Amino acid sequence: MHFLVLSVICSVLVSVLLKLAPRRGVDIAQAVTWNYLAASVLSLLLLKPSLQSLQSGHTPWLALLGLAVALPGIFLVLARAVREAGIVRSDVAQRLSLLLSLAAAFLLFGEQANGWKLAGLGLGLLAIVGVTARDGGSAERSRSSWGWLLGVWAGFALIDILLKQVAAAGTPSTAALLVSFGIAFVLMLVWQLQRHVSGNSRLTLGNLGFGLLLGLLNFGNILFYVRAHQALPHSPATIFAGMNIGVVCLGALVGVLVFGEKTSVWNRLGLALAVVAIGLIARGTL
Repeated sequence: MHFLVLSVICSVLVSVLLKLAPRRGVDIAQAVTWNYLAASVLSLLLLKPSLQSLQSGHTPWLALLGLAVALPGIFLVLARAVREAGIVRSDVAQRLSLLLSLAAAFLLFGEQANGWKLAGLGLGLLAIVGVTARDGGSAERSRSSWGWLLGVWAGFALIDILLKQVAAAGTPSTAALLVSFGIAFVLMLVWQLQRHVSGNSRLTLGNLGFGLLLGLLNFGNILFYVRAHQALPHSPATIFAGMNIGVVCLGALVGVLVFGEKTSVWNRLGLALAVVAIGLIARGTL
């Protein structure tokens, strides 16, 4: 169970770094770039994926390329959501992306629906309404915050769908992650070099260090989640629910107690509904 706790902590610390980035003058695009350098190297050294499977004619290169674009893209969206809407609401939106993933599983991958999953799906949709609601502030800022939250919600669901496509093709997840991380790094590096040469954003050691730390935590989240499943191979629903509920709850505590984020009654109701929805969906997978 300690692997699960470590995975939750790493996930929330990623949001904390994204929250701190603007205050430290960090260029988030540069940080995300170096994050994928760290994630690629750590994946190669610690996960030791076999790349032989990628030589198959059935390798889903289109889905892998989609992941390489979507992964850094959602990182940038998440960073903006944390900045505009806060850690509490962003982490809930991220974890509730499983609703769209679940709907896709029903429609695209032939997964069987049951009462528990449908109940969780319904409550989760209500939770989204509560989480994206915002009391006070200008109408423009309110629209901006919920727009970024919905971007987080849809973006993480897209990544999950692409991962399901890769898995359906028989490509090992460790190999898929390494390739996706590597391509994402190359694409982002080309963009950062262009920005550097044009003078829009100079490459700095500060951004490099921040990005490598971000990559360490990002990879730690993945590694410990995998290790948790390996330690409890017969309890996937427990790991699934523990991870998602843990991130929602710890993210809420950190956002409110450490950063003083304000939440409305609707936000708190949405958070509670999110926890119940995740629990129902996990129950439906037993």
